[in-house]
Amino acid sequence: MELKRVVVTGLGAITPLGNSLSITWEGLIGGKSGAGPITQFDASKFKTRFACEVRDFDPLQVIDRKEARKCDRYALLALSAAKDAIEDAGFDFEKEDLDRIGVIFASGIGGIKTFEEEINGYNEERGPRFNPFFIPKMISDIAAGHISMIYGFRGPNFATVSACASSTNAISDAFNYIRLGKADAIVTGGAEAAISVPGVGGFNAMNALSTRNDSPQTASRPFSASRDGFVLGEGGACLVLEELGHALARGATIYCEVVGSGMSADAYHLTASHPEGLGARLVMKNALEDAGMKPEEIDYINVHGTSTPVGDISEAKAIKEVFGEHAYQLNISSTKSMTGHLLGAAGALEAIACILAVKENIVPPTINHEEGDEDPEIDYKLNFTFNKAQKRIINAALSNTFGFGGHNASVIVKKFVG
Repeated sequence: MELKRVVVTGLGAITPLGNSLSITWEGLIGGKSGAGPITQFDASKFKTRFACEVRDFDPLQVIDRKEARKCDRYALLALSAAKDAIEDAGFDFEKEDLDRIGVIFASGIGGIKTFEEEINGYNEERGPRFNPFFIPKMISDIAAGHISMIYGFRGPNFATVSACASSTNAISDAFNYIRLGKADAIVTGGAEAAISVPGVGGFNAMNALSTRNDSPQTASRPFSASRDGFVLGEGGACLVLEELGHALARGATIYCEVVGSGMSADAYHLTASHPEGLGARLVMKNALEDAGMKPEEIDYINVHGTSTPVGDISEAKAIKEVFGEHAYQLNISSTKSMTGHLLGAAGALEAIACILAVKENIVPPTINHEEGDEDPEIDYKLNFTFNKAQKRIINAALSNTFGFGGHNASVIVKKFVG
């Protein structure tokens, strides 16, 4: 069976850097931090009192008030990103076979805010009076359901849940369904809204979050010795993947081609990556093999790079192992230094960063690195693109995401050649 070629024809995002993709990309290239004090609840008693929040978001620009009440914040962010991506793709719905358009949309945690509100509202004396929309607001698949219902997409429809790798897995599944001929186009990506009492409290209990409360905007500092944990972020990111022939037939604008994806497991620890990066090595090798590419054909890696003590070291080691001497010719950057960690939405946003880097031939930076703040276990001959975007020809880029539970996923995009 000959596999179909898969291209990207639509993009959308709502992030801590801005409520549109264009503003987000401008912030990424400009090295802007989206971090600030938490405003969604009183965090004064928490170890971490800051996050990367989406600000000034009006869901009524996306959905009417009645329907919005049926959605958790994470689903509303998903709908915002999806609306922009679908409009960007420019479908003429009168001419499309909606049975052949699907939605595969991820969330690592889902409606944690809804869960918190409903449990807090429970009263033993009053009895168990829960909102009838409690369960459908909370579950992680419901964003995919809402998108399909709004647009009438009747193709493959489900969610992927693999912690921080969730939306890269969603992209990988969408890529495979299309190249196997099971769909003409799939709306894919992820959304997360876990900046909440249980979200921050839970990650604090694990000592996973940075506690640099005196300087939130410099707290996410991947590959620096003084890193002390990730900065929690929220948002939504969406891609429209499409079979090449279908895209060309309707005259779609093509951003790039998706050429490979990989998956692996660390099989090591609940939350920590393997210290030698064994799973990270395997997932990148699998993605390269799937794409039929050699390591030296990759120009840029958007790394998982969460600013955690163990994770950054193991990923840098894995890159050196997989890419050998070519590792020193790569640009590497962690856009989480600016957006924070969007958990289940991180992979989709970082895939978009790779796509725009390929399109625009510019690498967004890893911000907040200071001279003298070097970790002896990290090789700084690698080009981490510290602090300033770098222009270069980027023909192909790889995005890494690694999730709690040892879930690893990578995707490769390259310039489209007709």
